[in-house]
Formats: sequence, structure tokens, C-alpha cells
Amino acid sequence: MVDGVGSQILGAQNASHSGSLQGLTAAQKAQLIYTQARSELSGRLWRAALGGDDEKQAGGLIDKRSDPLGLDGLLALLDEKTRAASGHPAAPEQALPKASADAAACGSQGGVWERFARQQGERAGEGESENGANAALSMQNGPNARYAGILGSAASRTGIPAAALATIVNAEAAKGSDGRWLPYSRNPRSSAAGIGQFLNRTWEGQAEREGTWLHAFAQQSGWLNERGHVRSESRGALLALRYDPQASIETIADYARTNLASLRGSGVRIGEGVVEQAQAAYLGHHLGLGDAVRFLKGGLSPDRARALLNAQVGAASANRRIEMAGSAVAAHRSWLLDYVGRNIRPDRFAG
Repeated sequence: MVDGVGSQILGAQNASHSGSLQGLTAAQKAQLIYTQARSELSGRLWRAALGGDDEKQAGGLIDKRSDPLGLDGLLALLDEKTRAASGHPAAPEQALPKASADAAACGSQGGVWERFARQQGERAGEGESENGANAALSMQNGPNARYAGILGSAASRTGIPAAALATIVNAEAAKGSDGRWLPYSRNPRSSAAGIGQFLNRTWEGQAEREGTWLHAFAQQSGWLNERGHVRSESRGALLALRYDPQASIETIADYARTNLASLRGSGVRIGEGVVEQAQAAYLGHHLGLGDAVRFLKGGLSPDRARALLNAQVGAASANRRIEMAGSAVAAHRSWLLDYVGRNIRPDRFAG
């Protein structure tokens, strides 16, 4: 499940085309450290406000698994001297590969990342399918034009239209005042991070799922054990990869493809149009597959609907909406369908 809609996102500024923490300026590093510290403090305050059993009170929305990065871990990734002093293991050099948002301007990073990109054939601009062909044209004049190549590549690989991927990112990502997506962002109420706002457990699940971009990269990086599970010592480096725009967009595409197939397999009827695919994929991204199936089939329980609504609009607003709608299920459905209708608009990104 990904927790991103309607929540307050603390976003550090975008580090131009660079997807590497090591490539950040001193000011950008300071902003990212500040964001992490604020996120950890906000998380503790949020859990204290919920009281007692966090998972029970939040209906499963709060990720109980500790973030292996944390402030100390982030400092360790940012600075070599901090790594030595803190005792944290060094992250592999390829942990945060440079995103190929503009291959001509950014080039490519050597080592594992270069071999991986060459083998997968996923460099920006290589996609030739109809799904990705118009991505560059549709975003060329916008604040997120640098991501057009990545969106086109992910669309060509997965079959999910680039416009559908772009509108999902736009709904999830923290944004600057000019609408730029901010890769270095954290949600203070959960472990969600990056422009895809993936929770820890969801990101790890995609790394362990065969056939995904993230699985192939994690496997080549040596982050998976012989059973295909994430190695404990590699978990921090893997989760830090959420801050790389290419990794996030490729994983959004894989997650969308999996969720659409699973929703259809569960008996949910989804049209083949871009709008239908985008909206259904977003519901899977936002709610998680289980809740998405229940939502689309009208099977969400009142308690779960209330918990989901509370997490998005706050308890006071949720109570008002529930009173007006007559039930938690109706209130949550009304709010989410309205949000999806207003924000999941692939036509805004279509060529």
C-alpha cells in the first residue's frame, strides 16, 4: 500500500537531474537531513496521538517496520566520514544510480548501473511502442519534462501508457511551487518516500517480485539472498533507491501492471482506455491491492473506511464527512472518487 494522497508531504528540493545522494550540494544535503529529522519527529508525534496500538488504531496505515535508514543511516549514506564514525555499513556505490531522464545531458553511471541499463535496454528514449512514443512530446514544455524519457521507457517496457504513469506520479509526488516533482521527499505520517511515495514494505516487495525492474536491479546489485529476499545489510541501500526518479517511475509502472492484472483476476472489470487503466492502477497504488479490490466491489468495512478516511483528511474532517454521508463507507467512497476524478487525468499528459 502507498500512502500519499491528501497527506502533508515534507519535500526537499529536487537535485536537478542527479539521482545520487552523493551528488547533492551541501545545501541540498542539509535540506534532506532536515526533512528526515522532521519526518521522524512527526512520525513519533503522530503515533503518540494515535495512542497504544498504532497498527490497530490506524487500520494498518502506519508502517510498523522501522526505517533502516533513519537520520543516522541517511547521514551515513551522505558522508563517508559519518559512515566510519557511526558504524553503519557502506552502501554500494550503485545504490542510487543517476536517473537517465536526459541521457544526452546526464550521461550514464559506470559499474553495475551501466551494465544493468545496457542489458535491460531501458535507457531513456529507447522505447518505441505506442504507449511511450508521445511521452516526450506531451511533457516537453512542463516543469517535469526531464522525466519524459523515463516515462516513455517504462511505458514501452510494461505496456502501461506513459500518460497514465505520469498522472499517477503527479497525484503522489510532493511538488514545488512551479509543479516540479520533488524526488527527495518524505511523508511524516508513514515510511512513504520519493516521487512514488512507496512504503518500505511495498518497495521491498517489488524488489523481491521476479520480473520487475527493481528485482533485476537488486539482484544484479547483490541485494537479494539465495531465496530472493532482501538481505538485511542491503535494506537501507535498497530503500534509499526510492529517491531516484527512474527507479521510482519504473517501479510505479511495474506495480501498476501487477495491480491491473490482479484486479482483473479478482473479477473487477477494467476497460482498456487510458483513463480507466490510470484510475484503476492508481486505486491499487493508493489503497493497496486488497483494499482496492474491496473498494471497487463495495466490500470495505465501516471501520476500515473510517481509518482510511481519517488518514487522508484527519479525524475532524472525516467525522463531518461521515455525518453528512450517513456512513463511513459512503463518505470514504465519495471523497476518494472525487479525488481520483479531479487528479487522475492522463489527458493532461497525453501527446
